[in-house]
Amino acid sequence: MHIAIVGNIGAGKTTLTEKLARHLNFEPQFEAVENNPYLEDFYSDMKRWAFNLQIFFLNSRFRHIVELQKRSINMIQDRTIYEDAYIFAENLYDMGLMSARDFENYSNIFQSIVHYIKPPDLLIYLRASVPTLVNNIQKRGRDYESAIRLDYLSKLNDKYEKWIGNYKEGKLLVLDKDNLDFAQKPEDLGLVIEKIEAEMFGLF
Repeated sequence: MHIAIVGNIGAGKTTLTEKLARHLNFEPQFEAVENNPYLEDFYSDMKRWAFNLQIFFLNSRFRHIVELQKRSINMIQDRTIYEDAYIFAENLYDMGLMSARDFENYSNIFQSIVHYIKPPDLLIYLRASVPTLVNNIQKRGRDYESAIRLDYLSKLNDKYEKWIGNYKEGKLLVLDKDNLDFAQKPEDLGLVIEKIEAEMFGLF
């Protein structure tokens, strides 16, 4: 069983991944943010480093998911390879931060490799407004995220809504993060777990 959690920066993906992994006894798989050598440079100069950052993410996530799928484990994944292409790379192109040549090159690489992986059995989308995202980002206090612009978060939200609206790769569960605090409220976590288990049992 493969559950994947998607959502904007600060939506709560890592927190939910940790809590669900403990409850379901699934193996958690986290995004390797701290090991990305381009991330800090990217937030300082997005146009210069956008293509490098996205290629690094694409390569590392592809290699990771291929290895995981070989193991046939029950897992919960924090972020997916689909977001790299449909959210972040496309948004960088739209904002003029990635050239048409680089975006076409990136998109061709993505289309070449995505056929080698299986989509998740259940995709969970954490829908969150910009104020909720900003509040969460400020709470965790990562230095390189302090310069993230509100319009950048807003554009990413638009991309997520477009992608999720057309998602047909498998089962989908949308959670409204503005009205859920599964980090602090056990009753909210319980509600989320009920919804997920209902979707999971429907897979069999």
